[in-house]
Amino acid sequence: MYLDSAKKKEIFEKYGKSNTDTGSPEAQIALFSYRISHLTEHLKLNRKDYSTERSLTMLVGKRRRLLNYLKDRDIERYRAIVKELGLRK
Repeated sequence: MYLDSAKKKEIFEKYGKSNTDTGSPEAQIALFSYRISHLTEHLKLNRKDYSTERSLTMLVGKRRRLLNYLKDRDIERYRAIVKELGLRK
């Protein structure tokens, strides 16, 4: 499987406050970004997989809502996570 518990721990250690910090917006955004990149690669190979396409659209929406929340609460944390993940061009 592409996302096992070790990979999740690694993401939470890097972007969260600790390796058990699964609830912070930064950690969730990083996890969603990892999943989005994986699903995007899958859809490049399987372009008629509509259920995965729908899942990808829903994940992008969740990430967008979390980013909006973070932008409203703390603009500096928002800018830091966007820069670190390279979400804006």
